[in-house]
Amino acid sequence: MREQPIGEAMVDDEIAEVLAYHKGDVQAAIGTLLNDIRHLRWQLVLTEGAMGRGITRGWRPSYERD
Repeated sequence: MREQPIGEAMVDDEIAEVLAYHKGDVQAAIGTLLNDIRHLRWQLVLTEGAMGRGITRGWRPSYERD
């Protein structure tokens, strides 16, 4: 068995927790995570609309991974 870096082990633990919460139902787990993504993107849209350009010196949030 190879040793996992700390970050990888944490991700594996998080995946196990998500699946355990959904009693092993992978589709339910994915559905919940997709709903979380939609919610967080909407929060980002609202935040972007509320913040002034001067506060962030022209920075704009990214909705996709770079």
